[in-house]
Amino acid sequence: MAKPSSASRARRPGAPEPADCYQLLLGVLPPNPHGAGPPPANRAARTEPGPAAAHAAANGAGEPVVAREAAPPRLAHALIGRPATGPLAGALLYEALADPRQAALLLERLRLPGTLGPLRFRRAPGAAIEADLTPRPLAAEQSNSSVVYGDAYILKVFRRIAPGINPDLEVALALTRTGCRRVPPPTAWFEAAGAGAPATLGLLQPYLADCADGWQYALDQLARGADFTAAAHALGQATAEVHLALARSLPTAEIGPPQIEHLTAAMSRRLDAAAGAVPALRPFRRALRGAYADLAALGDSGRAWPAQRIHGDLHLGQALRSTRDGRWSLIDFEGEPASPLAERRRLQPVVRDIAGMLRSFDYAAAVGAGGAHGGPQSAAGSREPREWARRSRAAYCAGYAAACGHDPRAEPELLRAYETDKAVYEVLYEARHRPDWLPVPLSAIRRLAGPAARDTA
Repeated sequence: MAKPSSASRARRPGAPEPADCYQLLLGVLPPNPHGAGPPPANRAARTEPGPAAAHAAANGAGEPVVAREAAPPRLAHALIGRPATGPLAGALLYEALADPRQAALLLERLRLPGTLGPLRFRRAPGAAIEADLTPRPLAAEQSNSSVVYGDAYILKVFRRIAPGINPDLEVALALTRTGCRRVPPPTAWFEAAGAGAPATLGLLQPYLADCADGWQYALDQLARGADFTAAAHALGQATAEVHLALARSLPTAEIGPPQIEHLTAAMSRRLDAAAGAVPALRPFRRALRGAYADLAALGDSGRAWPAQRIHGDLHLGQALRSTRDGRWSLIDFEGEPASPLAERRRLQPVVRDIAGMLRSFDYAAAVGAGGAHGGPQSAAGSREPREWARRSRAAYCAGYAAACGHDPRAEPELLRAYETDKAVYEVLYEARHRPDWLPVPLSAIRRLAGPAARDTA
């Protein structure tokens, strides 16, 4: 791997960087409507497609790119295309983070806070970043691009860019201020200045090398027939600790009758849209609307609930379990990347996160029942995986209550409405993208609708 030269490591903050490093960062700059600064190298337009272009188009956003005159064989898999117009016309564009030299240059720049054109590089107070670490791009399917440096750091480069601080950085900074150790603290980050608020481009955090992905850990336990309730209980505690810390460090509010009316109306619209697209959902519409009506009735009676910043996309894959002591950490507070930034930063009841995790237990049980960590089992499922999910859900809620004093099951109308909304979303998603997985959320729909729920309304 080509490493930065000693001259590069000695460069002062704000000093010129190598041209290819600057081209690397062009790929993540948001469009500048005022025309100031260099234009972004938009991988989704004006290019002759290469092997990586279809993935870019599917994600609807760009990644950092690097331009080369020749085609290095070792980067053939990362080829994006050749722009037909613009400042890089005729050059070959590659996914820059797949190139060890480019990934190393980006880490080097993060070691030296300062500015580079419209880019700002920031480092957390007191943070020291090791030099000359070997970069390793993560190959797992994800909504962003990530590189691990040695076993020390992980850099996430956001594919969807919007003016304003990304929630992943904002929440991690807030939790670090409270002393919460459930989330890896930010080490460094970089952003693009523009006419509005700076847009967060990437975030460097400690890499938890001794941790196992929560989804994979759950599947491993299922395959072994091992008990998961203790781990689920501890995960519930970790979730509650994070929610408590967020409530201390970021604004809170209360949602009352007007907000509940708006919330349940939106849930009903999503149900109708999903049922229109997925015929298998239609027999359950009336019963599922009942879940929303029960919550709306509580709102009409004057009931209100606390609202705060939450994770926004919580599931087993967003939790890491230490192989050393079993301690859980939560990651990826970006929320749903396809949603507008303002929506992802909106204050919401914590039960939305809880419902997401409960649904994740059901998915793990279905996949585990399928055997060999492959696809999900049939809708009916076997008794043992269903019981595994039931026990895990109960243990998670009990752990949450143990840490914060409030059991989410004590407000069944609120929990059922949010879990129903999540399952409806899953039905539509699976029908569109993974039809073989559709039985998993449909099984939850039957449970949430109740035994006498089938109708044609």
